[in-house]
Amino acid sequence: MRKLLIIAIALLVALQGQARTLKHRGDSTRYEGYEDCRIKATEFIAPAVLITLGSIGVKNKGFGKMNDKVHEAMGYSFHGRKKTYADDYIQYLPIASVYGLSLLGAEAKHDYIDRTMVLAVSAATMATAVNVIKYTVKEKRPDSGKRNSFPSGHTATAFMGAEVVREEYGWGYGAAAYGVATLIGVARLYNERHWLTDVFAGAGIGILSARVGYWLLPWTSRIFKRRKAGSDITVGFSAFATGEGGAATVALQF
Repeated sequence: MRKLLIIAIALLVALQGQARTLKHRGDSTRYEGYEDCRIKATEFIAPAVLITLGSIGVKNKGFGKMNDKVHEAMGYSFHGRKKTYADDYIQYLPIASVYGLSLLGAEAKHDYIDRTMVLAVSAATMATAVNVIKYTVKEKRPDSGKRNSFPSGHTATAFMGAEVVREEYGWGYGAAAYGVATLIGVARLYNERHWLTDVFAGAGIGILSARVGYWLLPWTSRIFKRRKAGSDITVGFSAFATGEGGAATVALQF
């Protein structure tokens, strides 16, 4: 528990330090065209609450009892249930929607290249955070006893995509994306793959990772030279999954 709290505090301190650095260096020229990507203190609230709830639950007896009760309730409500692998695929639906909605006519806040930069940085941040914490905390899974339960990677992936959808298309589409992400969290409980606190932490990490993608967009967007207006852009998305996990890829040709 102490190691986990140290990691969480270090992460928050590092992000706050980065915020101050960007504020002092951040002349308007650095944010030109990306004013909406400035770091705001309010953006830490939701992920901080979710990550804190999940982190406390790892060793706290009270939260441990809550985990057990939720686990038992799911078992009672769905007695004789068959596990589903649908969540292995549906976790990527919010990510696919980041491109799919604009292809269907919805207006996104940023172009395809910027959205790809956001998703790439967000996914790298999320995957790193999830795996480092998983193999540091080594929480047992409820179904197998494998020590990689905390936090939920599927939930983190879904909530990361949902936050990008919300940022790009507003709360109309964002609410639907968050609804899908919530269903993924419920599915992880239904499949007995995670405890409730795993899902809380995964959701918080996913949202925070998406914000990191936007905070760094003014810099990452400059890595790629923009083509002249009117250039054709082709986007491809694919995903695969198994009972042990999965992956998604985005290909952008311009």
